[in-house]
Amino acid sequence: MNRRELLAGAAAFTASATLMGLPAQAQNRTPFIFWHAMSGPLGEEVKRVCDAFNASQAEATVEPVYKGSYTEAMTAAIAAFRAGQAPHLLQVFEVGTGSMLGAGPAVKQIWQLSQETGLPIDPNAYMAAVRGYYSLADGRMASMPFNSSTPVMWINKDIFERAGLNPEQPPATWQEVVSAAQTIKAKGAAKVPVTTAWPTWVMMECYGAIHDLPYATKANGFEGLDAELVFNAPPYVKQIQRLLDMAKDGTFTYGGRGASGDQLFPAGETAISFNSSGSRSAIARDAKFRFGTALLPYDPEVRPTPNNSIIGGASLWVMTAPSRTPAEYKAVAAFLKFIAQPENDARWSQATGYVPVTLAGAGVSLAQGYYARNPGADIAIQQLNRGTVTANSKGLRLGRLPEIRNIIEEEFEAALQGKQNAQAALDSAVTRGNKVLRDFEKSMRG
Repeated sequence: MNRRELLAGAAAFTASATLMGLPAQAQNRTPFIFWHAMSGPLGEEVKRVCDAFNASQAEATVEPVYKGSYTEAMTAAIAAFRAGQAPHLLQVFEVGTGSMLGAGPAVKQIWQLSQETGLPIDPNAYMAAVRGYYSLADGRMASMPFNSSTPVMWINKDIFERAGLNPEQPPATWQEVVSAAQTIKAKGAAKVPVTTAWPTWVMMECYGAIHDLPYATKANGFEGLDAELVFNAPPYVKQIQRLLDMAKDGTFTYGGRGASGDQLFPAGETAISFNSSGSRSAIARDAKFRFGTALLPYDPEVRPTPNNSIIGGASLWVMTAPSRTPAEYKAVAAFLKFIAQPENDARWSQATGYVPVTLAGAGVSLAQGYYARNPGADIAIQQLNRGTVTANSKGLRLGRLPEIRNIIEEEFEAALQGKQNAQAALDSAVTRGNKVLRDFEKSMRG
């Protein structure tokens, strides 16, 4: 996606798709409930979006309700559905997609909602890497993209300069990352040359996507519940061994599982950190140094040109209940149409640090000069549109994926402790992970 395409998307945005509407009368409105997992400033932004929707029309009223973490919100929604009192709309993290698709009558997929309510929702309006994660194999959208991010490479420019490296020319390949880390260590420029948050998402899932490597059979699970993990192949082993070697020579520091490594980079002691693009607002707030972002590196020995990375974040799922009326579903569809309007998508992205999920939304931010004023804020967009989306790069459709991530990180930790090598770690993770998938398949097939 280039500047011309983004501006064309912005031009397609019409004056009627504005964020703030005229105050609407509250009579005869259809109320509906939106459970989300965003606290603090992000929760405030969710409320602002909902207030804006309520003010823009007179037919529906959305009530946002914070339900704790993603896991807590999902667990609460399952219990509520069983009691016949599910929320109308539920925010679910991306790794819960496979489980939600297996929820059967508990959810109404987006294509069904659009068909039943007559409110068109065009999948082609969304970035390919975004819509692919939340769509069926035939392209029909199952859930609504909302807060999307992707890992990027964060650079401490002050440390780079102390090491004699050019911060405006960050490493593009993994070989260059290793070389830069060795230089940074040799010059004593940083306590931590390289680290990462979300190790499995960044170093395994996105690494596979960027290099067009299968993570599992059946198109990474998109084509069937009987998918099997295959990430113990040589390219993955090479990547894990690279990290183990870097840890051994003191150029890589393991920050822990999941988001545990989030705080290392803002503290100012890390030269290179791999973390979500959605952490931009937090880094900008906390960092006392000059920072920059760059595309995730690739290994030209594995693939000469890189593909797109995989998204993170969450999407919105429409839930069902025995007494739910057509008017309620139509109200939900109207809200989903509202948040997808380019101006609203751009505003959400700028306020939160998440990427705009629509092409036109990115075009609005470009036309407004947001990326010019915030250099590097468009890196995630460039990366999501890098190369061509393939069956190996559109995402993962695997049940109980959070559990599989924990298994991988547990095996990696054992390797860091010298208890096994990279091959053994990934072999064990595949064996254990496949058992999780078989248990999930059995539960879905009854």
